[in-house]
Amino acid sequence: MNRLSRIAVLVAAALAIGATTQEPNNVARVRAWRVEHEKAILSELFDFLSIPNVATNQSDIRKNAEALARMFEHRRFAPEILPTGPNASPLVVAERRLPNARRTMTFYFHYDGQPVDAAEWMYEPPFRPVIVAPHEPQGRTITLSTWRDAIDPEWRIYGRSASDDKSPIVAFLAAIEALDDQNIPLTSNIRVIVEGEEEAGSPHLEGAVRQYADRIRGDALLLVDGPRHASDRPTINFGARGIMNALVTVYGPARDMHSGNYGNWAPNPALQLARLLASMKDDNGRVTIDGFYDDVTPLTAEEKKAIDEIPDVAPSLMKTFGFSRPESPDRLELRHNLPTLNIDAMEAGGGVGGQGRTIIPASARARLDLRLVKNVDPAKQFDRLVAHIRKQGYFIVAAEPDADTRAARPLVASVERIGGYPAGRTSMDLPIARAITKAVSDASGGAIVRLPTLGGSAPFYLFSDVLKVPTIGLSIVNFDNNQHGPNENVRIKNIWDGMETMAAILTMP
Repeated sequence: MNRLSRIAVLVAAALAIGATTQEPNNVARVRAWRVEHEKAILSELFDFLSIPNVATNQSDIRKNAEALARMFEHRRFAPEILPTGPNASPLVVAERRLPNARRTMTFYFHYDGQPVDAAEWMYEPPFRPVIVAPHEPQGRTITLSTWRDAIDPEWRIYGRSASDDKSPIVAFLAAIEALDDQNIPLTSNIRVIVEGEEEAGSPHLEGAVRQYADRIRGDALLLVDGPRHASDRPTINFGARGIMNALVTVYGPARDMHSGNYGNWAPNPALQLARLLASMKDDNGRVTIDGFYDDVTPLTAEEKKAIDEIPDVAPSLMKTFGFSRPESPDRLELRHNLPTLNIDAMEAGGGVGGQGRTIIPASARARLDLRLVKNVDPAKQFDRLVAHIRKQGYFIVAAEPDADTRAARPLVASVERIGGYPAGRTSMDLPIARAITKAVSDASGGAIVRLPTLGGSAPFYLFSDVLKVPTIGLSIVNFDNNQHGPNENVRIKNIWDGMETMAAILTMP
């Protein structure tokens, strides 16, 4: 080998080493920047969490949107607050364009949160965020403004939307700021869409996505929502379930009746409802509604392989959540790829609190959620539910039954569909999907979790199927975060890990 050939080989080797080490080095520099700015990052998150964000309060929602616009503008984005309809929460969109960018990446977040009952929260009210040190005596709480020592990454921040979905937004913005301050160039133009009605079922998002498609579409879209896998490995998903809710009401007597004088004689709609709901599933958790699984798109070989590579955490999950046996013997990640039927709530007779009333109630109601997977249509699934109820002998009415109907029909029910949107899924084999997978894996320095479908629901299909953009979900928060319930929280380490993951994606070749 001559001298020029040896030089060429050495240069090629150096370039190869640089290509393989660039991303981890970037992540290390972002981590070093974060260590110096932890309190500032959390202070911004605390300020954001302090703004109430229940979607039904439009005044508060507007404050959130305006705060977001300022936060993005601070990172040299061009933000806009876009209307989505009368009395509807606006979208916040932002863009940052770069010379010679290799691609355009879009990030989706949402800024609204679930409704709250302050009386149910353990430490502080839901919009007064607080740090809790769980390993300290009595679950010691920490005030960020007065804390002077190091911040333990195992501490947790409690507050509504701490995990779902405000901390991912702040982690993303902190990653951008770290890359800028460290003079690490972004490799993609960045577009961001932040929704304000996700927790209300995204009723106006489809119209907005179609209207503002030219401000949203990119070469790929990262939907940043949901928890990490319970193994605590970095988690990406290639699909999300759709969802539809249904309200089932069973009617009995025209008015409440005395349970002593008429019990075990007059029909009790609460008991009838219990039997009806029990008829919808077998003892292994399989839904018995005809056709319920007929349209499911089967998993590919690559998707099955991805599930096989995921640690089986069923024993630790059962211990964490306090039960002894799952509904189905199948592993959870496989169940995520099947449609579900769940009972969210039941009511009859005015509730069970206090002294109660010894009555036969006039009606009983249950609210159901039906999660949907790829190719399962919400309208068809609702029709199957109604057909099953008819099959059990019920006469279906659209409103409170009249006297003639009650006299002629022993079993009467109404079924109301509430919202609904389909599932979406992206192939794991797409080049952009493989590039993002590699970036996340390189940032973590170890194995990651690849889920064909996220267990939760998100408006994934609007981007994957309506805009035809390869869509990939990124989950950064802890799995035991109590999202949607009281004492929602985020582990601080998950925020730090999320920063590094998003920095890796933003700088990937």
